[in-house]
Amino acid sequence: MANRSWYGPAQISPVIRNGQHRKKEGTGVKTLVLGVGNLLMGDDGVGVHAAMALCREGGLAGAEILEVGTAILDALPELEAADRIIVLDAVCAGEAPGTVYRIPLSSCAENSCIASVHGLGLVRILTLHGKKIPDGVVLGVEPDHIGWSMSLSPRVEKALPKLLEAVREEIR
Repeated sequence: MANRSWYGPAQISPVIRNGQHRKKEGTGVKTLVLGVGNLLMGDDGVGVHAAMALCREGGLAGAEILEVGTAILDALPELEAADRIIVLDAVCAGEAPGTVYRIPLSSCAENSCIASVHGLGLVRILTLHGKKIPDGVVLGVEPDHIGWSMSLSPRVEKALPKLLEAVREEIR
């Protein structure tokens, strides 16, 4: 029941599509943008904050946005239908907090990958589910504070527009 408390009674689904409830069946979308992370753990929720910001802006032409939080399994139907995915997440790679990264999703299957906190889990879930890893990327931000908070740290908040622009560039 991840993220249910974040939404009001009319928005009870943990996975939101462009600000709307998601259907249970697959969508046939070519590009799927996944906002992953834990909203209760500060900068770990940057992917979710980014997905919600894209939805507030009206979405992205040619892509579907899902805010999945930590409920990645709930998005399996959409993942199976997508030709390409863009994962938005916190990425711990040792650079300065707020650094924006671009990592090919295919490289997250390697053990040596510096991956997002949740992107590697996504690749393993798809592999264990017997699915081919789709074309895609992880776009992430180096976190500053991962701990109890529903707010992003100032440095990660400042990097959010750069992350959103990186998503738009991937879609073009």
